[in-house]
Amino acid sequence: MQELRRRHAAAEAGGGEERWQRQHKEGKLSARERIDLLLDEGTFEEMDKLVRHHCHDFGMEQQMIDGDGFITGHGLIHGRLAFVFAQDFTVFGGSLSSANAQKIVKIMDLALKTGAPVIGLNDSGGARIQEGVMSLAGYADIFLRNTLASGVIPQISAIMGPCAGGAVYSPALTDFVFMVDQTSYMFVTGPDVIKTVTHEDVTKEDLGGAATHNSKSGVAHFQAHDDAECLRMIRELMSYLPQNNRDGVVGQMASDPSDREDPVLDTLVPAESNQPYDIKDVITRVADEGVFFEVHEHWAKNIVVGFVRMDGQPVGVVANQPAYLAGCLDIDSSTKGARFVRFCDAFNIPILTFEDVPGFLPGTAQEFGGIIRHGAKLLYAYAEATVPKITIVTRKAYGGAYCVMGSKHLRTDVNLAWPSAEIAVMGAEGAVNIVYRRELAAAKDGDAVRKEKLEEFRERFANPFVAAENGFLDDVIEPRQTRPRVIRALRMLATKVDTMPKKKHGNIPL
Repeated sequence: MQELRRRHAAAEAGGGEERWQRQHKEGKLSARERIDLLLDEGTFEEMDKLVRHHCHDFGMEQQMIDGDGFITGHGLIHGRLAFVFAQDFTVFGGSLSSANAQKIVKIMDLALKTGAPVIGLNDSGGARIQEGVMSLAGYADIFLRNTLASGVIPQISAIMGPCAGGAVYSPALTDFVFMVDQTSYMFVTGPDVIKTVTHEDVTKEDLGGAATHNSKSGVAHFQAHDDAECLRMIRELMSYLPQNNRDGVVGQMASDPSDREDPVLDTLVPAESNQPYDIKDVITRVADEGVFFEVHEHWAKNIVVGFVRMDGQPVGVVANQPAYLAGCLDIDSSTKGARFVRFCDAFNIPILTFEDVPGFLPGTAQEFGGIIRHGAKLLYAYAEATVPKITIVTRKAYGGAYCVMGSKHLRTDVNLAWPSAEIAVMGAEGAVNIVYRRELAAAKDGDAVRKEKLEEFRERFANPFVAAENGFLDDVIEPRQTRPRVIRALRMLATKVDTMPKKKHGNIPL
């Protein structure tokens, strides 16, 4: 009994009081403090607490710490099972060994068997150099489990310290990545290597900090100010997610009336079609209690994605943002939207789309960067999705972008439009220049003819009624009716069953 208690105390002490204090001075919590904040109080059950490494090189046999620097186990979040691992930077710099890699593998295998999410709290110096290929094999074992679990159970990664080299690929394979500002970073090669190879001078923060990956690379989905906020955000995200791909989404009692109309929506879209407005104002006015949990807030701002509740049920929202790049689709926004749509589809979360898109962003940078291929990702994701899909056209729906954003032709179940909707091949100016090119060239008063033809085109095509007449819209509604109409559609679609042709998997244009 004494030996048992001694080993448990040693495991809980980690790298010792001095190293704990160093963590706190750097603005970081200890691994065990993080787990305590993440899980419901008193629910953590630790596994493999007494595991030790098996390395006997470089004097490592003299350095044995129970748990070997990783804390693994399971507990509850909002009363539901979740598996968790936390890397303890105070023990061997949180480095990955063959032994502690198998601790992660064990809980990931259990998570797949039980159908529960996995959350990783990363704070590690990387592979344990003293173990050589054994530590690299441990990473590969984890990568395989990440891939097998993808689309089966939600996988969440929190970067709460360093994460470099091969260590970055496990978080990259998971569904959502959280980072903490000023205390976490991710990169494949560090500043020193980059300076040697490319002669570029860059700091760790600029190269792979939270701000960089949230706004420039899109690698991270959320940015927190400190560890405590990061863990609170993970708990909030988990409230929208099911346990696995067979489980239904978890609803809540809705205090916001399902028949609530909002007259402000009637005047939210400007009369002039070239004037911007914030699509988030539409989302929050339609959502339960006005709450919108945004994903990828700082990257590709011309498209907005995230979660709301409608009638108490979680719903994924995808929306063009007229307030940024006029809501055009480009390479980054296409990738951002496609990834989110595919996540929602994998976990049976209905998709609500707000469409106001003038087209794809023009320019050589976009064409040379492969906008055709990247734009096709979003198209593929919408067409592939079999969950309930509802699209609201608030204003512009031009050209190929109209097709991509959850159009009726991609198996969307309910398509509605506001009276301000403009559904056409292109805007009136461009269309008139093409269709009436000869008349404009021959006219004595070209400006008067152009004005006349613009009015004619707008009257005939810059409205939702032609699409409604052809059944491509199910109805044109008053904007104030959006919330009750969406909720009634979701209730109707609650038992929806749709399928894909039998195949191993498709070949999405990566």
